[in-house]
Amino acid sequence: MRDFPPSEFPSRGSLVDVEEGLRLMPFFDERDLIPCVTQHAASNEVLMLGWMNREALGLTIDSGFAHYYSRSRNGIWRKGERSGQTQIVHRILIDDDQDCLLIKVELTRGASCHVGYRSCFFRELNWTERQTDFSLRMLESSKVYDPQQAYGAIPPGGS
Repeated sequence: MRDFPPSEFPSRGSLVDVEEGLRLMPFFDERDLIPCVTQHAASNEVLMLGWMNREALGLTIDSGFAHYYSRSRNGIWRKGERSGQTQIVHRILIDDDQDCLLIKVELTRGASCHVGYRSCFFRELNWTERQTDFSLRMLESSKVYDPQQAYGAIPPGGS
């Protein structure tokens, strides 16, 4: 169905084309990256925020498995390639000005976070009436898997 190489997406058109058109014309920033919010396909739970470059987005589209660009490792990685916590992509959405992606995924082993929790957003700021002591409270009571068994040592920037 795709008629272009993974790293080549249609050129950005007019403002109307970008904001209301029916063709994917993603905007990659000066580092050739676009943010990608990852959400659980069934529960709509936000699992993580990652970055994609043209190649990662192309690989995600081609394979059906989430691929990201690691800024800390300066390279492409398929989610779960080391941990087994693979993300099977069900839907790919783009925001109104096409500078942010949202992918809806199924988790193969129930977790997305490289430190073992289901979601990377497992803590919440204690914040009431616009006041905080900057402390965090846990939203998940236990880890889904042991990252030491998956990685040996927890890698910087994820799995």
